[in-house]
Amino acid sequence: MTQKLDPQVTGNVGLYYCCYKLSLLGWNVMPTARNARGVDIIAYNSEATKLIGIQVKALSKRNPVPLGKSLGKIMGDWWIVINNVATAPQAFIMKPTEVRDLHARSGDDGNESYWLQPTAYDRDKFREAWKRIGTGHRKTDLPQYAPD
Repeated sequence: MTQKLDPQVTGNVGLYYCCYKLSLLGWNVMPTARNARGVDIIAYNSEATKLIGIQVKALSKRNPVPLGKSLGKIMGDWWIVINNVATAPQAFIMKPTEVRDLHARSGDDGNESYWLQPTAYDRDKFREAWKRIGTGHRKTDLPQYAPD
């Protein structure tokens, strides 16, 4: 039986799951104030030479992602959609421009509504594509691999 999570808890699970995954990639992560306008996570590399802002959208299942009444809230360097947060989290790593390009819209002028359909974000190129963000490790800390 799957436990039904409160929407606030669903958001927290997604946020902290994302922080966990980014930490494994060597990023120093800091969640921002919840429900504040802007990005949900600030992350910086181990040398503090690169800073990224991330918006996280957590879903209890494979649902559309609500974007609101304007596309003005699409900001940051990365958007991470995480669905099935309570059972089998699956992350989709996107650039804000991709979210803007793939959004759906309904309504008339002044009464629009925007969202991201599952078929727009649930694609191989976005699924668990943490490599797109890169690593926060110092170059000297990385294992030395032979190129493919």
